[in-house]
Amino acid sequence: MNTLDKKYQDLLQDILDNGIHKSDRTGTGTISVFGRQIRHNMKQGFPILTTKKVAWKQVVSELLWFLTGQTNIAFLHKHNNHIWDGDYAKSGRTDGDLGPIYGKQWRKWDGKNGRIDQIDDLVKELKTNPDSRRLMVSAWNVGELNEMTLPPCHYGFQLYTKEEDGKRYISLMWNQRSVDTFLGLPFNIASYGLLLHIIANEVNMIPDELIGNLGDTHLYLNHIEQAKEQISREPFDLPILKTDAKIDGICCNVPGDFVLEGYQSHPTIKAPLSN
Repeated sequence: MNTLDKKYQDLLQDILDNGIHKSDRTGTGTISVFGRQIRHNMKQGFPILTTKKVAWKQVVSELLWFLTGQTNIAFLHKHNNHIWDGDYAKSGRTDGDLGPIYGKQWRKWDGKNGRIDQIDDLVKELKTNPDSRRLMVSAWNVGELNEMTLPPCHYGFQLYTKEEDGKRYISLMWNQRSVDTFLGLPFNIASYGLLLHIIANEVNMIPDELIGNLGDTHLYLNHIEQAKEQISREPFDLPILKTDAKIDGICCNVPGDFVLEGYQSHPTIKAPLSN
């Protein structure tokens, strides 16, 4: 069963039908709506779009980069991942670093009393107090935004667990201020779906629901025809993710440790990336 692609296609159509023209920092221009949500029941399969091919290895290597706390682009290049190259080039930096972006904030937030590993604290809380309403991680560090090559688009996430029939289920909801719906959102959906699996493995729970809260949800003006093409495609069934990866020892994982069984998709639809 696959309702994810249909929900994504409906979101594309919503922007085409209701989006207003807005300028943006890249100079490309967008049509934009505000305040949307996308939900996926993990029982239906792994949340990766099938109406176009999503670069799975790049999704995996970027998330591993975040989880290891690294911010240097060398890790991505080692895994043939170049999705941050444009932002890095535009920054004018020459040291390979992108500043205190996601990985730094998730694993090395500088607090008043020392560094805070938000991911480690999250896992400890899940194991000891799974009904907590404080199961949150933030990347929006106001004091360091100006040092970042790009302030976080997906700026925070929250976990929620419930017990049913003697089993504990876990859901993840992420919040996103700026949504490049054609190129970026498919990555974000798959990335947080993968993060949910990894955390579930760590705390011995079952992935339940993935939810994205979307702020400025837009299509770049040079993505319009590509969006229309994707809307016209019929979805395939969703694949199944096979992985035993956990947060503990994540630095030892490589993209090959995350296998999508049965991933069938339509071909890639090429579109320019605006930086």
